[in-house]
Amino acid sequence: MTSLLRHLARPRGGGVLALASVLLLTGCAGDYVARTRGVRMSYQSEDYPGALVGLDAVSKEGSEKDALLVLLDKGMVLHAAGEWAESNKVMEEAEQLSARLDGVSVSEEAGALVTNERQRAYRGEDFEKLMISVVQALNYAELGDDEAAMVEVRQVNERLQKMVTEEKKPYQQLAIARYLGGVIREDQRDWDSAYIDYAKAYELEPRLGALVEPLLRLSKYTGRDDVYAALKEKYPEVAHPPLARDESQVVVVVEAGLSPEKQPTSRDYGTGGNLIEVPVYRDRGSAPSVRVQLGDQDERAVTVTSLADVARLHLDTRIGGMLAKQLASVAVKAGLAAGLGAATKSEELGVLAFLLLNAGNAPDLRSWLSLPAEFQVARFRVPAGSHTVRVEAGGRVSEHTVDVKPGRVGLVVVRRY
Repeated sequence: MTSLLRHLARPRGGGVLALASVLLLTGCAGDYVARTRGVRMSYQSEDYPGALVGLDAVSKEGSEKDALLVLLDKGMVLHAAGEWAESNKVMEEAEQLSARLDGVSVSEEAGALVTNERQRAYRGEDFEKLMISVVQALNYAELGDDEAAMVEVRQVNERLQKMVTEEKKPYQQLAIARYLGGVIREDQRDWDSAYIDYAKAYELEPRLGALVEPLLRLSKYTGRDDVYAALKEKYPEVAHPPLARDESQVVVVVEAGLSPEKQPTSRDYGTGGNLIEVPVYRDRGSAPSVRVQLGDQDERAVTVTSLADVARLHLDTRIGGMLAKQLASVAVKAGLAAGLGAATKSEELGVLAFLLLNAGNAPDLRSWLSLPAEFQVARFRVPAGSHTVRVEAGGRVSEHTVDVKPGRVGLVVVRRY
């Protein structure tokens, strides 16, 4: 390609030189996913300092177009390492950058028509923007700041509501955000609000099993007799007596598995040769089955939200727009190639330029790959005091200490790959 570019760059007009530059840019596009492979290996082996060093190197050597992804990955690594406050600082920076990037640059979008989607700054999928607040909420809850955690939970719900009502996107609220809202509100003794959040989580994910315990208990306590009767009939095996004076609860949130990865797929929409490529999400294995033990209690964690399913739904809503952009891109490239052919009086060169331009028709495969595939939850009723939580998944066992006061809810967040 280099010799061809030199040939195209000979003085035959500014348009020819511009096209040559575009071809070079297309062929030299950076690949964030490939450049961070070592970072992910360190992260998944729980070498969090190594992952952070790798991200710093990527940030120094990489493109500003990947700045949001670097922040998202760094924030998630710090979160997994239990550096809750530091994670929130980075996540706040990522949230601010995401908001700025949402102001789309017209020139950047025009450039993407000539090259490909990887030539613009990564702005994040809708669900990734929501996950910034989910991670922050978990960080704040671990830090014992319930009010700040609820601010983030409300932000998730409000943003989703805006996407559904104003942007007409077929999304649902995230069950994990609503369930976490219930946990925080229960810890604050706001029984009615806690019931509402638990009920919404149950509506979104009715296969909660033993996790319906607080919904049973609070529906009875708040006088929702019809709801209580229906739940009691459906879950006769779930014990739900009122909490004793010296009794507490422990909720364990397990971020399990690896989020799906974008892969290219070709679609022929009458353009003669499968020139239209769009990304699809492919799973990176199954999320592990997680068992959680606390004293003599042993529970299998229940999946509250499959982030893999959420990712596919959110991406599917953009496919139509992606195809329209790709079709427009093909038309623009055809015009450029035709202009080159006319300027050089070489139809063959014009055809070759069109083929080269379309060879760079690569969909944007970047994504926030440090996210989990699922959010799984286990919960326990325990005497107030200090407790050891034992988490087992995929042959890996870890222990976590939690101190919980009478009547309060202690939260433990664990990452498993």
